[in-house]
Amino acid sequence: MLFNQYSFWIFFPVVIVLHRLLPGEWKKRMLLLASYYFYGSWDWRYLALILIITLANYVAAARIHASASPGVRKGLLAGAVTVNLVILGVFKYYGFFTGELVELLNGVGLHIGAPVLKVALPVGISFYTFQSMSYTIDVYKKNSIPAESLVDFALFVSFFPQLVAGPIERYNRLMPQLAKIRPPRSDDFRIGLYHVVTGLFRKIVIADNMAPIVDSVFSPHNADLTGAEVLLGVYCFSFQIYCDFSGYSSIAQGISRWMGVDLMYNFRLPYFSKDPSEFWRRWHVSLSEWFRDYLYIPLGGNRGGRAATYRNLLVTMALCGLWHGAAWTFVFWGFYHGLLLAANRALEKMGVLRSDTRILSAAGIVKIIVMFHLAALGWLFFRAENFAQAVDMLGLLVFDFHMTDYSWYMMGMMIFFLAPFMAFETWLYRGGDMERPLKSSWIWLAVVYIYCANMMYFFHYGGNVEFIYFQF
Repeated sequence: MLFNQYSFWIFFPVVIVLHRLLPGEWKKRMLLLASYYFYGSWDWRYLALILIITLANYVAAARIHASASPGVRKGLLAGAVTVNLVILGVFKYYGFFTGELVELLNGVGLHIGAPVLKVALPVGISFYTFQSMSYTIDVYKKNSIPAESLVDFALFVSFFPQLVAGPIERYNRLMPQLAKIRPPRSDDFRIGLYHVVTGLFRKIVIADNMAPIVDSVFSPHNADLTGAEVLLGVYCFSFQIYCDFSGYSSIAQGISRWMGVDLMYNFRLPYFSKDPSEFWRRWHVSLSEWFRDYLYIPLGGNRGGRAATYRNLLVTMALCGLWHGAAWTFVFWGFYHGLLLAANRALEKMGVLRSDTRILSAAGIVKIIVMFHLAALGWLFFRAENFAQAVDMLGLLVFDFHMTDYSWYMMGMMIFFLAPFMAFETWLYRGGDMERPLKSSWIWLAVVYIYCANMMYFFHYGGNVEFIYFQF
């Protein structure tokens, strides 16, 4: 069940009506059942994974909180984290690591086989395992107290708007809103509508229309590529993945707001970043903060000198890449961003780079353009089928750069779909307010909605294109 499918917009009104009619405790039980139905609509068998993760973290956190023994507390934490990582590892990484191990052993003359385990990747597994682990870790660190009710905690793990693609919410922020759902506010519908409309526009109009162009460029059977097509294809993918993922997050914000729950902004205009550090404060914010708080800082952060800091950055970002997928291209993508962060930090320490708080100065625009292209280079490896394809594409960029009829078509599509969108995002950036249209005149907001509605009606790509981050 996808946000851009009619089936969801049949399901959701039923949830909203029940949400308004039922009293507090029954409201939560209904949301929990609705969340399980939502997830089970993909494959009901994988509901067992959510139940196991929910129970393991709920019991472990309660016992951690009740115990005064450091050894017992550490053992319980290790057990809960192990359950989460084993489930994630088996369903997401087993095939990758066993395949690499067999290939390595075959390379040294040990010809062995590995048991084959073919399972479909459960949608959203990386999101709800990380959200659950953060809860148990926070209880262990005494930053949170355990949930009073299993129903409340189960709803925290499985709350359907953000279950399968985030944002990865923290317990202290989301749980109070779910444990005691506030009454409706006068501006809930208006704010929720803004997030839903703009989110659907990003997904249906931009991401889905960029998808066939990107697929044609990155097809392993495309032997006639030119450097210009590679460059434009990478641009298209940069906006496809941004609008696809931020569109989902925006829709999740909107429908949650209609139910009295405020989700965090997971994207804050990332392509206006001036350096790698700012990019990760704007891109997939919930994941960036998760890796910062639960991996980078525990590794030592920036407390152990320059060499240790750079090591911690590289390790953290390489694992961030692995989180995205079981392939060396994802690991390299993460490592590449670790290198960018380390280089940026080194240049700042040397005084070569200085932070620029101005909105759109000439120097700031240059930095934004440079950072966008550094991010786009990373997206080339992220999207490539394998390293060989990525290297071949880089070679075409350097040695075979010329325009073709298809290149001009790609450029025309980008201008048509992206120019108005980027003008809108530039306006948001200049105002420093993600909800700036809501504070403008109703005429301006009506223009935005009319434009979005017409574009979605006349230029939707045929069929339902799955959200990219469902595979992670």
